[in-house]
Amino acid sequence: MSTRAPEAVPHATQLRYCVWEITLRCDLSCGHCGSRAGKARPDELSTEEALEVVRQLHEMGCREVTLIGGEAYLRPDWTTISRAVKDAGMLCTMTTGGRGITPERAREAADGGLDSVSVSMDGIGEVHDKQRGLKGSWESARQAIQNLRGVGLDVSVNTQINRLTFAQLDELLDLLIEWGCFAWQVQFTVPMGRAADNWEWLLQPYEILEAVPKVAQLKARGAEQGVRIWPGNNVGYFGPHETELRGDTFSRGHTPGCTAGLYTLGLEADGKVKGCPSLPSADYTGGNVREASIREIWEGTDPLQFARDQRDHTWGYCKTCYYSRDCRGGCTWTAHVFFGKPGNNPYCHHRALERQRAGLRERFQPVQKAPGVPFDYALFELVLDEVPGRPLPVARS
Repeated sequence: MSTRAPEAVPHATQLRYCVWEITLRCDLSCGHCGSRAGKARPDELSTEEALEVVRQLHEMGCREVTLIGGEAYLRPDWTTISRAVKDAGMLCTMTTGGRGITPERAREAADGGLDSVSVSMDGIGEVHDKQRGLKGSWESARQAIQNLRGVGLDVSVNTQINRLTFAQLDELLDLLIEWGCFAWQVQFTVPMGRAADNWEWLLQPYEILEAVPKVAQLKARGAEQGVRIWPGNNVGYFGPHETELRGDTFSRGHTPGCTAGLYTLGLEADGKVKGCPSLPSADYTGGNVREASIREIWEGTDPLQFARDQRDHTWGYCKTCYYSRDCRGGCTWTAHVFFGKPGNNPYCHHRALERQRAGLRERFQPVQKAPGVPFDYALFELVLDEVPGRPLPVARS
């Protein structure tokens, strides 16, 4: 474990939010699952170890913990963990595919101290079922929302935006309004895990030109109906809708870039610690809670420091962009799972607009397959094309 002296950490860093995979066991087989969830990890934390993690998170001032999987409720002690989080004074939330949220399990969730639950819905009906790898999974997710609402829990929805879901976003928002969901988090699908195997589902970079304005439109309509649209960290980036998307979240009215290791933390079921739960484990694991305290890993390991230092990690188009000092190359997760390193975000709205103004558009194509392990990724290259039907600008002498 490579370490740095704790005093090297800027005082501005403060752990606020932790996403904790408490088991990799899952009852779905989603075609875009970044962790390739299914079977439990070989050596997942015991109940006693998990409760010690809760103690450490509280000691560090963490405000909210989201339990995920796999499928969190497939771990027998999931409500013991959720109750410990709640009793420690932190918000406890959960993200679920919803297949097994029966009325009884919904009651267990409420009794276990959960403040809210986010149900994953990727489109409607067959579109959702195709991505989730199981016929009937959309109906299960719909029923899960009703069961959770029935025991008084606040319910939100999270959705992957890709070529399969895009056409159904308006209709899905109508349903969320009807069901009384309080929030909707949306993010672009990126090629991690099984999504790397199904990369044809992904939006091409030039399609961001349609997708980001659509999210802004949805956010405005959702606000009118009491549903807060929450754009994920890989949506937006300095286009004309950035303040609409994030002005109610960040005081500067725009994204601060990657927050991994600044305010956020990711934990895996066997104790691995990352600055963000989505980051590739092989590249961004700082240590294990069985070998060091979370504070020691947070304050003293290189993989959790990259977003804190002032070094310029940008390359490619992002290296030339006048916004690079602010966004620092955008979402680390997105860039890394496309290209094997951070600092060049192909899903940037500003970038797509600038390319369009020059008569160009970017698209990606695969050059190396993913190895097939949890949190893996393929490799892609970008191709720069002329916009169809539009000639390139002629350089003036």
